[in-house]
Amino acid sequence: MNISLIGMMGSGKSTIAKILREKLDDFSLVDTDSLIVEQEKVSINRIFADKGEDYFRIIESQILNDVLKKDNQIISTGGGIVVKDSNLNLLKDNSIVFFLSADDSILFDRVKNNNERPLLNDVDIKERIKNLLCLRLSQYEKAHYTIDTNYKTPETVANEIIRKLGLDANH
Repeated sequence: MNISLIGMMGSGKSTIAKILREKLDDFSLVDTDSLIVEQEKVSINRIFADKGEDYFRIIESQILNDVLKKDNQIISTGGGIVVKDSNLNLLKDNSIVFFLSADDSILFDRVKNNNERPLLNDVDIKERIKNLLCLRLSQYEKAHYTIDTNYKTPETVANEIIRKLGLDANH
């Protein structure tokens, strides 16, 4: 079984994935964005600037395809991975998918000082988050489970995921 985390930037995917990895010894941790950076040998910002979002989405799909050939992974995805139906279908067919939900105002507070997010560069961040969330929400909601992260600690969310899966944490 694989566990996949989807949701907007700032929803806590990377942080919660790390906590899950600490609690579930039988699982490895995979971050699709990190794998993209490793493969391309440049930052995601640089990929967007030099080659564009379309190129990034192609690489993202290839990486996801490779990742999902393995089992017992906690997979933290990029916020836009659901833009392609094929990615979402692949995730749902090969993992239990959790949508980490958060209100746009909470997401804004979590990412407003982060300049490593290419879709937030040189724009009204609050408005951009609202628009991206609106565009992606119907895709995110196709996840097997939705967990509201608004006023919860990452630890609480990780424990909720473990409970929903009926797994035993190691700690």
